[in-house]
Amino acid sequence: MENNKLLMIIICVLLPPLGVFIKFGLGSQFIINLILTLLFFVPGMVHALWLVLK
Repeated sequence: MENNKLLMIIICVLLPPLGVFIKFGLGSQFIINLILTLLFFVPGMVHALWLVLK
């Protein structure tokens, strides 16, 4: 379980929309994260980490 969480953190740092997609699928959270990532990378990364770790 701990390895899975570490892998998700790494994915969220490198490709935030991919991490959100793996966890939630194609939904509103993915679209929000994609927009945040395209506007500026850091907010998308923070959003992805927050969603995956909560």
